[in-house]
Amino acid sequence: MAAVLSQGSHPRRDPAWRARVTGLLLAGVLLWPLLVWTEFKPWQLLSPESLKPTLHFLAGFMPPRVDGEFLWLVLRETWRTVAIATAGLALALLIALPLTLLSVRTLSISGLAGRMGTLPAVVRFALRALMVVLRSVPELIWALVFVRVVGLGPTAGVLAIALTYGGMLGKVYGEILESGDAHAASTLLRNGAGRLQAFFYALLPQNAAELTSYTVYRWECAIRSSAVLGFVGAGGLGQQMDSSMKMFNGGEVSTMLIVFVLLVAATDRLSAFLRRVLA
Repeated sequence: MAAVLSQGSHPRRDPAWRARVTGLLLAGVLLWPLLVWTEFKPWQLLSPESLKPTLHFLAGFMPPRVDGEFLWLVLRETWRTVAIATAGLALALLIALPLTLLSVRTLSISGLAGRMGTLPAVVRFALRALMVVLRSVPELIWALVFVRVVGLGPTAGVLAIALTYGGMLGKVYGEILESGDAHAASTLLRNGAGRLQAFFYALLPQNAAELTSYTVYRWECAIRSSAVLGFVGAGGLGQQMDSSMKMFNGGEVSTMLIVFVLLVAATDRLSAFLRRVLA
């Protein structure tokens, strides 16, 4: 009994505490020069020179504008933002699905023997390189390019989301399909089935929930992106918000910020619901 009390009064130390402390110290040593180099000084936000203009700027956001005419305008632009995101994601799927089917090794007939043929390997490498290019360029940059090409409006936003998200979806779809069990797909391919048959009857059934969950998540991200793209003239709620900010209409900006927060919250709940249903 005394031994038990003695052990209880002197709890054991974490055997990994030295490694944890060492890791934290090393992280601090590595992070500190980066913070210095980027001139990261958050305490300046609390200085009197910063607080006064900040409070004056925030005061301009009150009260929000809530008249019927403006609320109808905000509702229309909010719906346009959702439409831009949805249309952009639909086009991204049209880009991602062919790239995925042609670049996944599991669906390669020439790879059944172990080593892929030269031509299929080159095609697979080229398609993966194309997906790297598409997702490496942010949708904001694509939007700036398309605004110059097709002019101001939602078309630039739709095309920007389609290209960037096409590369993202293609990469992640490929990783999901290649991480699953390839036995059923290879069996179908060895028995004369085509690439599409192996995909629909072998890979898709076992990976449908994960593929759908990631697609819904990307739709949620596309809605956020479509609002940001509006600041470069790609239409939607962001473009209207940019116009109000340039006119120093803080009440209008406040209303649109509240609506956008509610939109993102509703999208998040819908996304979570769809993931539960499809899980």
